Amino acid sequence: MAETCPICGGTGWKIIERDGISAAERCSCFFKTMTTGTWAKAGVPENYQRASFENFRLPEKSRNPIAHEAMAHAYLAVMGYAREFPAVDKPGLLLIGDPGTGKTHLAVAALHAIIERGHHGVFWGYQHLLDSIRAGYDPASGASDREAYEEALEAEVLLLDDLGAHRVTEWVEDTVTSLITYRCNHRKPLIATTNLPDSDMGADAAGKAATTLTDRIGMRARSRLFEMCRIVKMPRVGDYRIQSASR
Repeated sequence: MAETCPICGGTGWKIIERDGISAAERCSCFFKTMTTGTWAKAGVPENYQRASFENFRLPEKSRNPIAHEAMAHAYLAVMGYAREFPAVDKPGLLLIGDPGTGKTHLAVAALHAIIERGHHGVFWGYQHLLDSIRAGYDPASGASDREAYEEALEAEVLLLDDLGAHRVTEWVEDTVTSLITYRCNHRKPLIATTNLPDSDMGADAAGKAATTLTDRIGMRARSRLFEMCRIVKMPRVGDYRIQSASR
């Protein structure tokens, strides 16, 4: 049985005095309960449920000061976006980097911080989202179950993890372009992560890769994505997941 709040007695309201006048305002327990419910509905995978800025591990400065500084720069950039939200210059945030660099942890930490301030958000793995949209297709009617698609379109904040992790087809490119363009045009916040380098990141990053982000989502989607997003390039500092588990 849940404990009753000692401040408001479970009503969600508390009485305060202002200039000799009694008034009612929302109790802190109300916002805590609301945030907990919103987070539970966000669809964040179990592995990342507790991801936060507080428990993100930077490389040890004494062992690798260059890696520490580079990762700290990325960390502060993501935290800055979350702290400024919703008064951000660009509504989106794109984290680009190799697998295991901590992109998803930081993206979820940002989403968590935003939800804690009363906003709503949803997490979708890129491939899972496309599979969910495609699975709703009804050959008999030629219509599509748009529930997953509509959620991705209209969510106050959308976290799209592992962008580009699906072989490109005309349908994939059209679907992703439609989604990103809609959110860009309506300034709906999008937090995205990708393992794929961008074609404009230079020869060292993209030239050695068989596939770039543009190859997987198309030029139109890539253009709108970069138009709406702050770009955070994650440094190559080894596998964040392995390093965190060993500490």
